[in-house]
Amino acid sequence: MEIKTARLVLRPLGLWALPAVHRYAADPENTRYMFFGKKQTEAETAAFLSAVEAEWEKETPAFYEFALTLAGSPIGAVSVYLDESRSEGELGWILDRRYHRKGYAFEAAEAAVRFAREALGVRRITAHCDTRNTPSYKLMEKLGMRRVSTGPRLYPQTGELAEEYTYIL
Repeated sequence: MEIKTARLVLRPLGLWALPAVHRYAADPENTRYMFFGKKQTEAETAAFLSAVEAEWEKETPAFYEFALTLAGSPIGAVSVYLDESRSEGELGWILDRRYHRKGYAFEAAEAAVRFAREALGVRRITAHCDTRNTPSYKLMEKLGMRRVSTGPRLYPQTGELAEEYTYIL
């Protein structure tokens, strides 16, 4: 499965992308506001990618993790995680910081929303971000999402307590 946008190709994420994924997933600056934090080792990144590959092999995956590829090289990921009813999905993304401020995250998120709506029949999409992560909530607003709440966010890896915005579409 591939989703093509103006500049990107979204394709199933997997072990094939390990070097690039580990580069951005192990970067503390790049993962500063990621809920599960940075990957500590390449083995940890590989285990995550193996789980993602296994999910793609299922007849009905519970989540979809796409690699964002630019000229064939992975530069980030976008995901849709479904609830049990498969009528609601949670949108997420990460982009190698070398590619920030170029519109790639928006382009990929917009394509993922379209995929969720058209291919999966998702009616409601949510997204969350740390309130300090201005680029993320600006992207959500550009997608047409609206902020519905502000609440606590406890980072499991560090125990840091912060505030989180929740958006819906």
